[in-house]
Amino acid sequence: MTGNIMIVGVGGQGTLLASKLLGKLFLEKGLDVKVSEVHGMSQRGGSVVTYVRYGEKVFSPVIDKGQADIIISFEILEAARYVDYLKKGGLLITNTQQINPMPVITGAAVYPENLEEKLSKLDIKLECFDALSLAKKAGSTKAVNLALLGKLSKHFDFTQEQWLTAIETSVPAKFLEMNKKAFLLGRDSQ
Repeated sequence: MTGNIMIVGVGGQGTLLASKLLGKLFLEKGLDVKVSEVHGMSQRGGSVVTYVRYGEKVFSPVIDKGQADIIISFEILEAARYVDYLKKGGLLITNTQQINPMPVITGAAVYPENLEEKLSKLDIKLECFDALSLAKKAGSTKAVNLALLGKLSKHFDFTQEQWLTAIETSVPAKFLEMNKKAFLLGRDSQ
């Protein structure tokens, strides 16, 4: 049995750190792990997609449409853009933050309305929350990734200590306390 997690966001939001941290946890559990990053214009705020696949033996790092068990989204439009990769009954954890993509910024498109409501009508488990405000509370808007992982952590049987150890070995020392705080705020969020 292979588990499939997609992490979707916008360039510069920390999706890669989140995927490396997850990969580390699964490796420590003795599982085969494949992590791959597929992105567009990540340096300019474009979509970034990272796949984390884990199991006894993982042959491909890629997740096809309808195969993801979990999607973690750093921005709600990205959640809507990639939700068709989620299997029926799968879990979508998304930050409610809205970041205008280039077509919206240039006036060529309008940011879609009522995305949370539209997503809630799909045959999935949906957890929407304001990860950005939790990251700010922890000390930096850049800690959204750890707030999201905190929310995700409730769906796995890793101990809180295992998560915190993975954070300690993945995050530079000067950002460690802030990231741990964001993780715990996400984990405790409703």
